[in-house]
Amino acid sequence: MVSAAARSGDGLRLPAGAKARRKLHPLPILSNLEAWLAELRDRGGNRPGLLALDVSKRAIGVAGADAGWRLATALRTIRRRRWAQDLAQLKAVLQEREAGALVIGWPLNMDGSEGPRCQAVRAFAARLDAELGLPILLWDERLSTFAAEEAADQAALRTIKRAALLDALAAATVLQDALDALARLVNQAAPERPRRT
Repeated sequence: MVSAAARSGDGLRLPAGAKARRKLHPLPILSNLEAWLAELRDRGGNRPGLLALDVSKRAIGVAGADAGWRLATALRTIRRRRWAQDLAQLKAVLQEREAGALVIGWPLNMDGSEGPRCQAVRAFAARLDAELGLPILLWDERLSTFAAEEAADQAALRTIKRAALLDALAAATVLQDALDALARLVNQAAPERPRRT
């Protein structure tokens, strides 16, 4: 449970006595979120630019959050080549968006277990961590592709544009879910204001 007393100057509320743990770990989503927030707080307490990645074998979908961390937007899809090229493109987006934190889609199986894709994403996240040193949150992405396909259908995207944006839309779905969970966490910790009668 989050203590109302554990609050940083920017409105992020953290667990009482929370200490940043290792950034990459397959813990339950809520404690992962709390540890990630503790890491951000330890780095200065402000909400940095925030990006989300949806990582597959062939592409990396990229989404970004607004300054208030309320709304996720699909940005682009990076077609994967070699690690150095992928990293260069990611660094360019990070710099452009002044991003200081990442959310990476965690492809758990529908029953919540980890499979080979989880291992691949963990390895990708570990390489990014070694290169960038940013706080990284692994976030459950089950059904994100389905939600992205629904969004593409609603936007009536044509086949070519749809394929190019689908990974970015999936990243936006992952990020919006994380932002919504963060808002719930902050609201849970907020002290109730007296109601006027």
